[in-house]
Amino acid sequence: MRPIVVFRLHSSQAQQFEVQHSCISVPELFSGKEDSFPFVSCKHSPCIISSGKIKPEGIGEVQEYVDICDFAVGLSRMVGGSVLPSERPGHVLMENWNPLGVVGVITAFNFPVAVYGWNSAIAMVCGDTLVWKGAPTTPLVSIATTKIVESVLVKNNLPGAVSALCCGGADVGTAMAKDERLPLVSFTGSTSVGNKVALMVQERFGRHLLELGGNNAIIVDEDADPEMVVRAALFACVGTAGQRCTTTRRLILHHTLHDVIVERLVKAYGNFMSRIGDPLDDGTLYGPMHSQQGIDGFLATVQEAQALGGKVVFGGKVIEREGYFVEPTIITGLPHDAPVVHKETFAPIAYILKCSSVDEGISWNNEVKQGLSSSLFTQNLANVFKWLGPKGSDCGIININIPTNGAEIGGAFGGEKHTGGGRESGSDAWKQYMRRSTCTINYTKELPLAQGIKFE
Repeated sequence: MRPIVVFRLHSSQAQQFEVQHSCISVPELFSGKEDSFPFVSCKHSPCIISSGKIKPEGIGEVQEYVDICDFAVGLSRMVGGSVLPSERPGHVLMENWNPLGVVGVITAFNFPVAVYGWNSAIAMVCGDTLVWKGAPTTPLVSIATTKIVESVLVKNNLPGAVSALCCGGADVGTAMAKDERLPLVSFTGSTSVGNKVALMVQERFGRHLLELGGNNAIIVDEDADPEMVVRAALFACVGTAGQRCTTTRRLILHHTLHDVIVERLVKAYGNFMSRIGDPLDDGTLYGPMHSQQGIDGFLATVQEAQALGGKVVFGGKVIEREGYFVEPTIITGLPHDAPVVHKETFAPIAYILKCSSVDEGISWNNEVKQGLSSSLFTQNLANVFKWLGPKGSDCGIININIPTNGAEIGGAFGGEKHTGGGRESGSDAWKQYMRRSTCTINYTKELPLAQGIKFE
């Protein structure tokens, strides 16, 4: 687990400047014409084969790395502290930001390229170096990505070990969480494992950046457009075979629209079944689950929901074909607070709930332990601002008239409560990869004390 070169490479301001501008070359290597881009286009694409994603989503994920590199290049000219007024004459009060050093990044199978991109691009322009552990089931993606990043670094006269990879399982992740040479560990994965990582990192007073589970809901107001809701819900519920942390798990429908939306959604799911297939084939919109573990979780959850009185109105079965395929599933008839509804299952299962008002829908949205993404479909301006305000959604991502998934890189990505509280990607997420110092400079020969204290 010891990439010694990385641990011995301390980030100076000069290295920070060089790494910032080497990011300019990354989009050139990741992007290009689709047909000539072997990383996601060919029949042996590691991004698609390893994770099971359909081809458009694989290409889109790599595009996220390209986009965050573009963002990071601009950010490299904007990272700065504040100059604040001092209460003492002849003094300057300012904030200064410096690199943390070596950042540990642990990523999950479902976004094996993009999440490392969010972390690595921002960390490098902040002057940090990286040790990355990808998911043990997606090593091809991790290796291919590391080779590309290494080539950019070497081309810019920087050691390839600035962005180091260490493949392995939980033993490697545990070693990273406990290692005091990693002042920050960024972890993406389940809430249960994230809790263990957080405790290990906190025990040594390190920093952790957690991107964990989500039990995301779409609330549908009485004035929403049913057709728009169905189109959004189809992608939100079944895209990536339900294996996004931002996948919609709960559809909270106003009682006046409940029946019509359920009817249309079931019809849309039925029409969608012809688009299930090999994720490398053109036209496929729904590929396999990632592993047998996903199949087992799917079947156990469907069985639990039925035992609690839920009605499977679509799907609910394993598809008999080569690979880990399951039917996208819709379940109705459960109370909003049923234990199975409050549990995140990483599978294409959507629970449809009937509410009497937006206020009731908001309370149901907020009652789960996770707080990642949420969406409200409405034309009511008052409900828009209620949803965005202090009595609205308690999630880190709050959408209106769009699905819960498909976030852009320009905003900070992350959630509250059991989702972990971390923020990656855009906005001011860069602050988590640096240390802040408050600096006071006295440019006189006097020595006044703060708060007017006299010590003479």
